[in-house]
Amino acid sequence: MLKHLLSPVRTGSIHLTNRVVMAPLTRSRAGQPGDVPRALNVEYYAQRATAGLIVTEASQISRQGQGYAWTPGIYTDAQEAGWKQVVDAVHDKGGRIALQLWHVGRISHSLLQENGAAPVAPSAIIAANSQCFVVQKDGTPANVPTETPRALALEEIPGIVAQYREASVRAKKAGFDLVEVHAANGYLLQQFMSTNSNVRTDIYGGSIENRARLTLEAVDTAIAELGADRVGVRISPNFVAHGIADTEAEAMALYLAAAFNQRGIAYLHIAEPDWAGGPVLTEEFRKQLRAAFAGTLICCGGYTADEAEALIASGLADAVAFGRPYIANPDLVARFAAGASLNEGDRTTYYGGEAKGYTDYPTLQESKVAA
Repeated sequence: MLKHLLSPVRTGSIHLTNRVVMAPLTRSRAGQPGDVPRALNVEYYAQRATAGLIVTEASQISRQGQGYAWTPGIYTDAQEAGWKQVVDAVHDKGGRIALQLWHVGRISHSLLQENGAAPVAPSAIIAANSQCFVVQKDGTPANVPTETPRALALEEIPGIVAQYREASVRAKKAGFDLVEVHAANGYLLQQFMSTNSNVRTDIYGGSIENRARLTLEAVDTAIAELGADRVGVRISPNFVAHGIADTEAEAMALYLAAAFNQRGIAYLHIAEPDWAGGPVLTEEFRKQLRAAFAGTLICCGGYTADEAEALIASGLADAVAFGRPYIANPDLVARFAAGASLNEGDRTTYYGGEAKGYTDYPTLQESKVAA
């Protein structure tokens, strides 16, 4: 019995009907041209509205912030209008939804950048063994190695913060319940936080406080537009993909957790080592995180329903996010409640395409009727 996982919880000012969170899942199906959410995306999210909270796929806050073809943005009027249709459909089904704000930094390529510019990063250090997804000059899509980035000048950084502010404004206008600042998975904010990707000597480099500065500025500008009770943050302690090798990862996470707690944000979302590898989070570190952050703590890391129930019962998390299971199971909450088996996802359709492998997975009820 999943009495904890399926019970309601308050997250900031938002009431969630259960503690099953849909994790952000890049699916590369935004409408073209313009990377605009479209009717297919509306259907996809509406199908999954029984989640306690949907966190959308990462959405770039500017053209500069894009690292993969066909991912949605939140920096144009058309993108904002497309997201509003998604939000309205989720709300019509009684769901709650947060928009994940994304700047990829160096995990990009000149083919994705305006006028073929170089990607930007805290320092001009290429992400080792990393790829991004582009449309090549001949029109064919391909995974290609990331390029060496250009280090952001000090005077450019307020412009990055402004991108987070403008995205937060648009998210509010589109009707999102919350925004989630994406400070995980080796993208721009984590690049600033990590000891090996940030070798700056100005106020954004060196100490933990300096390396955390941009993340906190991004969070603060979102708070200024939405209120702390409608802002969440995702971090990924011990993340090792995308060229990240942070020697102070757990110390940084605990510093941020305390800073977020002081600000009173709605939730802290922990992406645990899973597909990216890296050391697992220890019991002691989990307890330190819990002590540092009093708001809603969401953990995401390949959990089963029973494992999620146990984690919440232990008090070390308030909710658990599920990623890949939500690809193939739009009614994941109902399946958990019934103790039913889960559909298997088709990995060949995870990224790009149309309805196949996106909106055509059957619900439990539909499977019973078909049988």
